[in-house]
Amino acid sequence: MISQFFVLSQRGDNIVFRDYRSEVAKGSAEIFFRKVKFWKEDGQEEAPPVFNVDGVNYFHVKVVGLLFVATTRVNVSPSLVLELLQRIARVIKDYLGVLSEDSLRKNFVLVYELLDEVIDFGYVQTTSTEVLKSYVFNEPIVVDAARLQPLGPAAIFMQGTKRMPGTAVTKSVLANEPGGRKREEIFVDIIEKISVTFSSSGYILTSEIDGTIQMKSYLSGNPEIRLALNEDLSIGRGGGSIYDYRSSSGSGAVILDDCNFHESVRLDSFDMDRTLALVPPDGEFPVMNYRMTQEFKPPFRINCLIEEAGQLKAEVIIKVRAEFPSNITANTVVVQMPLPKYTTRASFELEPGAVGQKTDFKEANKKLEWGLKKIVGGSEHTLRAKLTFSQESHANITKEAGPVSMTFTIPMYNVSRLQVKYLQIAKKSSSYNPYRWVRYVTQANSYVARI
Repeated sequence: MISQFFVLSQRGDNIVFRDYRSEVAKGSAEIFFRKVKFWKEDGQEEAPPVFNVDGVNYFHVKVVGLLFVATTRVNVSPSLVLELLQRIARVIKDYLGVLSEDSLRKNFVLVYELLDEVIDFGYVQTTSTEVLKSYVFNEPIVVDAARLQPLGPAAIFMQGTKRMPGTAVTKSVLANEPGGRKREEIFVDIIEKISVTFSSSGYILTSEIDGTIQMKSYLSGNPEIRLALNEDLSIGRGGGSIYDYRSSSGSGAVILDDCNFHESVRLDSFDMDRTLALVPPDGEFPVMNYRMTQEFKPPFRINCLIEEAGQLKAEVIIKVRAEFPSNITANTVVVQMPLPKYTTRASFELEPGAVGQKTDFKEANKKLEWGLKKIVGGSEHTLRAKLTFSQESHANITKEAGPVSMTFTIPMYNVSRLQVKYLQIAKKSSSYNPYRWVRYVTQANSYVARI
């Protein structure tokens, strides 16, 4: 049971606020933002997704820089409320096309109409984009996506690539082309979040892929779709361990530990030819979620060396090498490394001719940060940092620093080698030929190298 729902900007501005049951004080949004902003308990940088203040439970998720928050005084399942907040964000994005502070402010009437249909007196009614179409009658006011800062993982497909139109991920489910016609197109995204832990000597200790096949359909009449995956795809380890270091475009069995499918997917012929049949609902939805622990070639290798360089000084050398093909480019790469608590200063030295790189020493939490705008496959980059301490180290310096962590996004690349072989749409007529867009993206979930 939800008492309140609200959306805050990163500055703490209240963009949307709906009080369903009048059980929680009106100033809850301000209390929440102050708590999140000044969260310092146990040295954590960010507030946990769920916490309690004066008997009120606060639940929040961050989506493209916006805070989606729910409050309640009753004891409800945290995972249920967090999933609800994610789904509300997805529904609003489906209807507005673009999820941003600007689009929410311009479409507040439509947003409140959606919220009143999704939740009634604190109880959830539906989060289905398709079902809501019968009850929502306001038209969205289109926001120009070109002016927006690209925040979401799908936004990378809009940055100068010729693989798809710029409207690919910013179109409302209610949108029509000029003249009232609907542009017939369908988008399939294979998004993989990878977790890798390297030992201090560079060996892989743990590796895992959390993947999802997302679909967004703009096809009129909801025709049946057949989506074919790798024929050599197998589910369940079967006791055998495969260590295959071929590239993402190479052959070799793809072994998923487990997977689940959207309720609209029919698996009649999945065991025979790895084909999924479905009638896609409106809006964005996950066709399939999967998990894989089969060893894979990591996209980056990280080497880190830290050693003392005289009294109260030390030097850190971090090398990052891209292990993917040279026609692939990684975006928004950030490398971070915690430093000893008594570090007072850090000076950085980049390689000659370095472009699009920036360095920073976060003194508040004693952390080194190295940002690279892009990394081309096969290239290697090095950072040197000279550290100054306020006191002598009484222990091994490597025990007080690290580990090195990394975040990145790699468009049109996937490490699992899971492929969409074809996307077949039931024809209504001989001239019916909708646009099909298939995209791949790899992101870091937890990418860590010990030192």
